[in-house]
Amino acid sequence: MAEYCFPRHNRLLNAGDYQSVFNNTSFKVFAGEFLILAHKKSGTDARLGLIVAKKNEKRAVGRNRIKRVVRESFRHHKLKLNDLDIVFLARQGIKEVDNQELHKRLEKAWAQLAKKAIKAKKAPKAAPTSEK
Repeated sequence: MAEYCFPRHNRLLNAGDYQSVFNNTSFKVFAGEFLILAHKKSGTDARLGLIVAKKNEKRAVGRNRIKRVVRESFRHHKLKLNDLDIVFLARQGIKEVDNQELHKRLEKAWAQLAKKAIKAKKAPKAAPTSEK
């Protein structure tokens, strides 16, 4: 059961963590009301950062609802998303999406992200060419 918790080492905690994802984005997943950015880091657990701006949801209750659903969904999929630092960005219209629909969209987004990460891992790396 411990693999389904959301401890401190599974969170992006400071501005530097977020900045490394924004500067070195490896994968992007677009869904109408949110965007997920991910950065591949080797040898670490998946980590999640959330950005839900007041511009997109005025009330704190709504922002906290969105974050709670995203955290819950991430908790159940973090084993598939190993070695990724992930930033969830809420966009306009997210407040109209109910919890069930948001959860479905997140399931699809996590699957796409995991598929992209596996595909990138399997892709052969080009051998460095040496010119003489």
